[in-house]
This record gives sequence, structure tokens and C-alpha cells, in this order.
Amino acid sequence: MSDEIQSLWGLLADPFIEFSFMRRALVATLALSLSSAPLGIFLTLRRMSLLGDALSHAILPGVAIGFMLFGVSLSAMTIGGVLGGLIVVGLAGLVSRSTVLKEDASLAAIYLVALALGITLISAQGTQLDLLHILFGSALGVDSPGLNLVAGVASASVIALAVLYRGLVLESFDPVYLAASGRRSWVWQQGFLMLVVVNLVAGFQTMGTLMAVGLMMLPAVSARLWHDGLPAQLLNASVQAMLAGLSGLLLSYYFNTPSGPTIIGCAGVLYLLSLLLAPGGWIQGLLPQKHRVA
Repeated sequence: MSDEIQSLWGLLADPFIEFSFMRRALVATLALSLSSAPLGIFLTLRRMSLLGDALSHAILPGVAIGFMLFGVSLSAMTIGGVLGGLIVVGLAGLVSRSTVLKEDASLAAIYLVALALGITLISAQGTQLDLLHILFGSALGVDSPGLNLVAGVASASVIALAVLYRGLVLESFDPVYLAASGRRSWVWQQGFLMLVVVNLVAGFQTMGTLMAVGLMMLPAVSARLWHDGLPAQLLNASVQAMLAGLSGLLLSYYFNTPSGPTIIGCAGVLYLLSLLLAPGGWIQGLLPQKHRVA
């Protein structure tokens, strides 16, 4: 029995003990799990789940422009991605305030244009490999500057989320009270959207612009099936994201699959298990409900 446990431990630990690129990938993924997954919980609470997907595409033109001007420069693509995401959010808000379109409709239109523009710019300037790397990322290719960026963004996001927590909860559950108390709701909303954009930009280093939103949303949606309380959902989402990251890296290492999609695939498996087994899932819904007699 001890030999089997030792063999299993070797399968789990050896890749991270032997290779520094696996350790960097693991630390980056765990850091993103701590910061991105809780943001996904607030997106679901605010019924803005698809906003993360839209913003992950919206950062692409900024990343592409940074790539065109400075090549594969982490700082340039990061700054470009943040600016691109904030510009798209600002444009969507401006269109919704000045026309009959709702913000979700204007955001959908703008992010599609931004996605097409970003792919066109990268294709015109770089190679097919550059396009695939930016779109799908490579967790196993995270270098020291990339790891520092992810760790810095994750640390700042966790602190900012702690500071904004009360206001975000009030805005999510009782925006009328938040407005009546004299606090400007748009301050909380814009601060929250900035956190989402920054985390998506950090995530593109490991997951790519198309996959970064997966680590933000899939664990969050799964956590809603397990818990009603917000603190438990936040913790569950981060744990699921970490588990998906660890499992995805190991599968990617042993089966030579793309790391980003494999991690998101593992998060998808956890989501399917949650659909089946969680208190809010399918099996629980099929069981006869017990009614208490007053």
C-alpha cells in the first residue's frame, strides 16, 4: 500500500520538483485562481456572466497593437490589453447612455468588432504561431517576468476585492439602498470592471485571451450549485479553480496537450460533476423533497 501511495505521490509531485517551468506554471495558475474565480462569483450575482467573455475578447486589439509596436513584449501587450478593455467598456457605456441600446447589446457589438480587429492585426504582423499563442496562451511557457506580473495582479486584486467587498455586495443585492446611502454605484461598478479587465489581461499570459475567462467563470458557476452563502461560494470557486489548474497542468505534461485548454477542460469536468452531485444540481432535484409540517 505504501508503495502505491509513493508511486502516486511521484506522479503528482515529480514534474514540479524536476522542472522549473512546471513550478512557474503552477504558481501562476494558483495565483490566478485566487483572484479570478471570486470575480466570477460577483459576475454571476450581477447577472453579467457573459461580460467576462466579452471583455476577454475586447482586450485583443490592445494586445495586438502592443505586439505590433514592440514585438513579444510582456509590458507592452499588458498595457495595451488593459487600455483596450477599458476603452471597450467605456464605449459600451457611452453607447447605452446615448442611444436606446442596453449596455449588454452595445458591448456585444463592440467586442465582436474588437475581436475581429485584433485577429486581423496579429495575422497581418505576426505568424500563425504568434496568433495561436496570444489566443490560447501557454501556461507551461510562463517566464519569470510573466510570473511576476500574474502574482502582482493577483495580490493587488485580492486586496482590492477585500476593500470593495462591502460595496460590491450591496450593489449586487440591494443597489437601491446603496444609492440611498449616498454612495455612487458607478464607482463600485467601474472599479469592479477594472479588476475584471486586469485579471483577464494577466490571465492571457497563461490561458490566452480566449481561455482566460474560463478560469474566472466555470468555477464560479459550479460554486453557485454547492452553496447559498457568498463567502462559501468565493472559497469554493477558488478551490475548484486551483484543482482544475493542478489537474490540467499534470494532464498537459503527461499527455502532451495544450496547457490552457486542458486546464479549462478540467474546470469543465468539475462543473459537470457539480451539475450532477451538488445540492443545486440535477440528481438532488430529482429526489423527493421533504416538507416540514408546521
